[in-house]
Amino acid sequence: MSGLPGLAGAEHVGFTVPDVDEAVRFFTDVIGCTKAYEIGPFQADDDWMHRQLGVHPRAVLRKLAMLRCQNGPNFEIFEYEIAGQVTTPPANSDVGGNHLAFCVGDIVAAVAYLKANGVTVQGDVVTMQDGPSKGLSWVYFLAPWGMQLELVSAPDGQAVTQKDPGALWSPQRA
Repeated sequence: MSGLPGLAGAEHVGFTVPDVDEAVRFFTDVIGCTKAYEIGPFQADDDWMHRQLGVHPRAVLRKLAMLRCQNGPNFEIFEYEIAGQVTTPPANSDVGGNHLAFCVGDIVAAVAYLKANGVTVQGDVVTMQDGPSKGLSWVYFLAPWGMQLELVSAPDGQAVTQKDPGALWSPQRA
């Protein structure tokens, strides 16, 4: 047997934002997530922050919020304060670059909704015409602080999941 013993799946995705309150408002009011709880501030006088979280020992965790977003992993959202903090989100092409993808049933309606709510949508919806992702439609958009996000939709599944329904997890099939 290979793999992590007892693995049940992804429980949460954690990311750092410049303002937890702004992020919580965006993810709850625009995206539709719900806030489970919020804690903070927290800081340590020893090396606990570095040892446990991999951040500067003098970093202050201003706030942490946990959100649930429908049928997928929870979001653990951090706001840190530390001198010299990099405040520009990484590009997808940078090491550490990332994005969150939200699965929707009607991507055209979802794009219209985002635009009506003042969200920057990057480019146009792309629908994959061949390969393993054939049938997948996608488009990127930005959180107010510049974090890359994505809408995806594959109402009839992707080519890979039409051949093997268990090849990829989808909240539409959960």
